Amino acid sequence: MGIIAWILIGLIAGAIAKALMPGKDPGGIIITMLIGIAGGLLGGWLGKVLFGVDSVDGFFEISTWIAAIVGSVILLALHRLITGNRHTHRHA
Repeated sequence: MGIIAWILIGLIAGAIAKALMPGKDPGGIIITMLIGIAGGLLGGWLGKVLFGVDSVDGFFEISTWIAAIVGSVILLALHRLITGNRHTHRHA
């Protein structure tokens, strides 16, 4: 798949991950897209390592989308854990 396809999958997978994990996130659409792209790569790698499947077969393959969404959910959860405490507001 080309870079444009990964960006599109990443954007959609990141949006789906945010929909599956509602709540306030310390990031906008760019962070969502980056998390989605990285999540897609992570999901593809995990699928290959853990299950021996090539989850990056093509744009319209369900395994590609499942891997991207699962990876995005994992990275979104990690992102919330890492950056969640930094954005708290203190009242004087």
